[in-house]
Amino acid sequence: MTQSAVLPETTVEVEASVARRPWQRWALLAAGLVVALTLPWVIYPPVAMDIACWALFAVALDILLGYGGLLSFGHAAFWGGSAYVTGLVALKAGVPFPLAVLAGALAAMVLALPVGYLSVRRSGIYFAMVTLAFAQMVFFVVNQGGKVTGGENGLQSVPTSFFGIEAVETDSFYFYYAALPIVVAGLWFAWRIVHSPFGRVLVSIRDNAPRARALGYDVDKYKVAAFVLSAGLAGLAGGLYAISHGFVSLQEVNWTTSGKVVLITVLGGIGTLWGGVVGAAIIITLEDQLASSGFEGTGTITGAVFVVVVLLFRRGVWGTARHLLARRRE
Repeated sequence: MTQSAVLPETTVEVEASVARRPWQRWALLAAGLVVALTLPWVIYPPVAMDIACWALFAVALDILLGYGGLLSFGHAAFWGGSAYVTGLVALKAGVPFPLAVLAGALAAMVLALPVGYLSVRRSGIYFAMVTLAFAQMVFFVVNQGGKVTGGENGLQSVPTSFFGIEAVETDSFYFYYAALPIVVAGLWFAWRIVHSPFGRVLVSIRDNAPRARALGYDVDKYKVAAFVLSAGLAGLAGGLYAISHGFVSLQEVNWTTSGKVVLITVLGGIGTLWGGVVGAAIIITLEDQLASSGFEGTGTITGAVFVVVVLLFRRGVWGTARHLLARRRE
């Protein structure tokens, strides 16, 4: 994956757009919130929850990829690691699921600290391969830890405890609305990260690391911080996914999960945040429709869609639409 294949929006473009039309940002946020609130009325609630989880996961990766310029093929370790911790906390402690999810996210951040510290010493394809290697180590540990993780059987019957409110604990429709504030909070936190001074420094490191280092910024520390924050948001998404499905399997820590979130992020448009949401909606809905129709080559179709988007829409679906609209207004 190179910057020539997919083009993230620059900070200048984004800042100029917001400065010219700040009302559009609020209109877009309001429209997104309306869509999120009405989604389980339109599609099957568990699928709506999957879209929300994968959207947050893609946004988490976009902080690292779109704004930090670091392509990670190991984020399944944080998504899946959090899912296992969340499942274990929910099973053993019986706490309400928001607390179990928070514990999973914190565990993902703790795991990301040494991984990020060792990984950021490399860049480009070398960084991607190092993160993939660490993720495969996590997969091996989870697979071998049968007494704790369930091994190949995973964790079964993960409870959806929510302060004794039966409707949320037994009905996926109400669970969606109980979990949605966590997703929204995660998305808001991601927005704050990239629009803070930290986010601007991160973009400057992406664009020209030697110059940022010459200005006095500790490049490696910024990259590690971005890596840990990205892992925490990925863990938040993974924990919710585990609670929503009621089980955790080895698939959550498999390398294909890392590949899927990269596909979603690039499909929507890297360096946009909204692109992750759009990409998740496209891929998860497409997978659900194909699976419902009995089609077995789901991966072939999603792969073909990805190839078409990379070849024809170098900024991704959301990034291209936004770029074209901006050009028409000039």
